[in-house]
Amino acid sequence: MRAFVNDGFGWLREVLLAFGMIAVLFGSLVLMTGSTPPMVVVESQSMMTSDESQVGVIDPGDIILVTAPDRRNIVTYVEAIEEGNPVEGHSAHGLPGDVIIYSKNGGADTPVIHRAILFAQANLTVDPIEGVCEEGELDEFLLGPDGIDGACILTWDVPGTTVSNVTKINLALPGYSCHSHGHLIVSNWVPDHEGYLTTGDNLRSNGCTLDQYIATGDDSHFSGLRDENGRPVTAVRPIWVSGIAGPEVPWFGIVKLAASSNSSEVTSDAWMNLGTAVVILILAVLIGEQIVARILQSAPEYADSDNQSEENWQSEDSHEEE
Repeated sequence: MRAFVNDGFGWLREVLLAFGMIAVLFGSLVLMTGSTPPMVVVESQSMMTSDESQVGVIDPGDIILVTAPDRRNIVTYVEAIEEGNPVEGHSAHGLPGDVIIYSKNGGADTPVIHRAILFAQANLTVDPIEGVCEEGELDEFLLGPDGIDGACILTWDVPGTTVSNVTKINLALPGYSCHSHGHLIVSNWVPDHEGYLTTGDNLRSNGCTLDQYIATGDDSHFSGLRDENGRPVTAVRPIWVSGIAGPEVPWFGIVKLAASSNSSEVTSDAWMNLGTAVVILILAVLIGEQIVARILQSAPEYADSDNQSEENWQSEDSHEEE
C-alpha cells in the first residue's frame, strides 16, 4: 500500500516562489537600467508614426525600459544627424537621437516621453546684480562666473549645429519633415534657461509644433504642452529628465491602460497583437514544458531513479503486509 502525504503548504511555496522570481526580475532590471522604476507604460499616441502599432516605435500600451540619465549622455536629434559627429547615426525608436522621459517644468504631473531635438547651452554669462539680470536671461541653477548659483545668459550654443554664441536661436532642419507644413524650424528663440527642446514623433499632433511651442517663433497662440498649473512647458532642464527610453516590450502595458481613462488611446490592432502574443506565449510554455519532460524521461539517470523508487515502494508494501 502506497501513501502520499500532502503537507497543505504546497500552494504557499508556489506563491512565495512566484513573488521571489518577480523580485529577482525587478531587482535585475533596476541594476541593469539604474532607474527606479525601471520601466514605464506609454499612455498616449504622441510618439506614433503610423495609424497602427509597430514594433520598434513607441505606441500606447508599450512597456519601455528606462535607463537612468547618469548612465550615459543624451544624444539629441541634431547631434545624431551631424556629419562627422562621434554620435552620428545614433537612433532610438525609429528616428535619430534619444527619447527622454521628463517632468513638465519639473512638476508632479504625468511624465512625458518625447524625443530630444536639441540642447540650448549657455555660452557667455555674467553675474546678476542682486538677483536681477540687466541683460540676458537669468538661470538660477546655472553657476555664474563668481561660482555661485545664478547666472545671466547672454549668448547661446546648440551642440551638434553651427549655432554658436548667438543671442537668439534660429535653426532649420530640412531632414525633419512635417508633411503639410514643411520642416522643423526654430525661430528667434530665447530660452528661459539651459535645456532640451522636445517633441513627439506623431507629426499629426506633435512634430513641428514642439512641446515648447514658443521656440517655433509663433507666439500668437499656444499649441505646445502645459504643466499641471497651466503654464507653458519651457526647455527641459537636465534635472527634470528621469530617464532615457530603452528597449520596448510591445503591447503588454495595454493591461494597465485598460483600467484607466487612456484605454481609448490603444489602437484596435494593438489589442489583437496582444491577444496573439499571449496565446503564443502560453503555447510556448506548454510546448517547452513537454519537451523538457521528454528529455528528462529519456535520461538514464531518470530511469535509474524511477527503478529505485519502485523498489522502495515494493519494500514498503512487503513490510506493511508482514
